Amino acid sequence: MDFLPKNIEEYSDKHTSPESELLAKLNRETHVKILQARMLSGHIQGRVLSMFSNMMRPENILEIGTYTGYSAHCLAEGLTENGKIITIDVNEELEEFTRKFFNESPLADKIDYRIGDAGVIIPTLTETFDMVFIDADKMNYQKYYDLVFDKVRIGGYIISDNVLWSGKVADIQEGKKIDKDTQNLLNFNKMCHDDPRTENLLMPIRDGLMISRRLF
Repeated sequence: MDFLPKNIEEYSDKHTSPESELLAKLNRETHVKILQARMLSGHIQGRVLSMFSNMMRPENILEIGTYTGYSAHCLAEGLTENGKIITIDVNEELEEFTRKFFNESPLADKIDYRIGDAGVIIPTLTETFDMVFIDADKMNYQKYYDLVFDKVRIGGYIISDNVLWSGKVADIQEGKKIDKDTQNLLNFNKMCHDDPRTENLLMPIRDGLMISRRLF
């Protein structure tokens, strides 16, 4: 996921507002204690998500794929006074670690952390969401998008992570075998691009963010 020269990344990092002490601790402990720590949103992307949330001032956010909670903490920073974020993850083995950090957050009362299958939980939700962040299993991105679309208010946003897939989606060569995850993301990106109900922007931040704004 190193798309930019290292010196540019370091310069950007130094000129971006720092993460809070809690986020720095979460970042550090995730890398020390949890497998696949690269799944963490991290400093720059976390500040991007926080900035989006603060710009929008959402009342309801849905996150699909919590991991250790870094992105949920960042998204919660922009919620309205009575706002909340529902964050769903299927991995119950991470629950104790993740919930501990949520409980330490000054925004703990705004974070509704649920363990279970998002495909089962989403249809039961009655909220209208201002923002949805999809960062779960790539094979089900289209399914999650379809499940949440009508629950997003007109003018609201669906943000999908990892859509550049370490650059694999832009490195397709004739005769070269495409793995299932890459093909699925190619299909997903095309679907987003072709969806007349949305306006889209693929931002090459970290592993790629597809920003989709619902038009109608």
